[in-house]
Amino acid sequence: MTTLWPTASFARGTRPPTVAVVLAAGWSSRMGAFKPLLPFGPRTVIEHVVATLREGGIDRIRVVTGHNADDLAPVLSRLDVTAVHNPDFDRGMYSSIRAGIADLPPDVVGALLLPVDIPLVRASTIAALIGAAIETGAAVVHPTFSDSRGHPPFLARRLVRDIVAGDGDGGLRRLIAAHVQDAVDVAVIDRGILLDMDTPADYAQLVRMLPARAVPDPVECEAMLAAAMTPEPVRRHARAVAGLAVTIARRLQAAGQPVDLDLVAAGALLHDIAKGHPRHADLGAELLRGLGFGSVAEVVACHMDLALADQPPVIDARAIVFLADKLISDQRRVSLDQRFAAGLRRYAADAAALAGVVRRKAEAEAVLHAVEALIDLPEATDAMDADAPRHAGELAGADAKRPDLRWTP
Repeated sequence: MTTLWPTASFARGTRPPTVAVVLAAGWSSRMGAFKPLLPFGPRTVIEHVVATLREGGIDRIRVVTGHNADDLAPVLSRLDVTAVHNPDFDRGMYSSIRAGIADLPPDVVGALLLPVDIPLVRASTIAALIGAAIETGAAVVHPTFSDSRGHPPFLARRLVRDIVAGDGDGGLRRLIAAHVQDAVDVAVIDRGILLDMDTPADYAQLVRMLPARAVPDPVECEAMLAAAMTPEPVRRHARAVAGLAVTIARRLQAAGQPVDLDLVAAGALLHDIAKGHPRHADLGAELLRGLGFGSVAEVVACHMDLALADQPPVIDARAIVFLADKLISDQRRVSLDQRFAAGLRRYAADAAALAGVVRRKAEAEAVLHAVEALIDLPEATDAMDADAPRHAGELAGADAKRPDLRWTP
């Protein structure tokens, strides 16, 4: 069974306790440096992983050590996590898994297993896995992205005895395969579950990705649109809006304006994720907050009505996406007069509705004038960069029923 799971609904302190086991005992031979203590943003890799687990709702954390255990020990002590030394770490990862889950406290319902060299897993993914494990009672819970299983899996307490008694032949994979009928796949919007760092090149890539992890990347955005069954014509419009919005944002950056390019791209790609549902801007924002993308939710929430409070308006990601959406009709670049002409005609006899259209047009004109005071606006819609992935494609079954997007937080 596969489910797209919102961030867990259990308040900290009320849910059954779970342990995270971080596997950090290996040789790091292909890296040529000790992975847990490599710099990773403002922290080390192990510090980043522990912080993510805690943000995701896990307070009980065990780190299995082996190679360079003495170097890691003071860091783990400062982080207030439990160090579990595996003297047999050179016999492979299974020996570290066995060491890490042995003697679990009696009140623990299970354990998440996370290799330290998979550090880009989001806290929202950790929370979703815990929620799925508790709500389903499954023996194994796997996170998946684009139908590929990743880390960390959750293992229920009832598997511990078999793991500890196992001889490691076939690794953990063989034991999990024996419980395939009692397993749940949880689809998460998190490409980080698939990204490890075995080599210096891998490490450099993950370091480059780290600063933008608060927002979904283009591949994750497309996965989210697919999961929400957003119709393909709406996705094509979103890509056109994103092309224009990113071009505007880049020009603003070049002019010295502080613009979050990643937030602009994600907000533009996802602004119509709930199109076709009532109050789609609010519903799309609700969905994104439930998946842990609060900053993108703010952009999506106001893409139809910016509700300007400042004159001149602040040109941020919200304003850029709002403007780009008004300058694109379907996939064509249009003027604001062209964009709003149909609405002005349609609601000519409805004073209240007409006032809303007039207000939104005035907001768009104010943003346009503020942008044009800083840069030359693109004359035509530019496509997203050639290296911006677009994997979504047509949905199978044009009349397939869309899912209920009202996640219960």
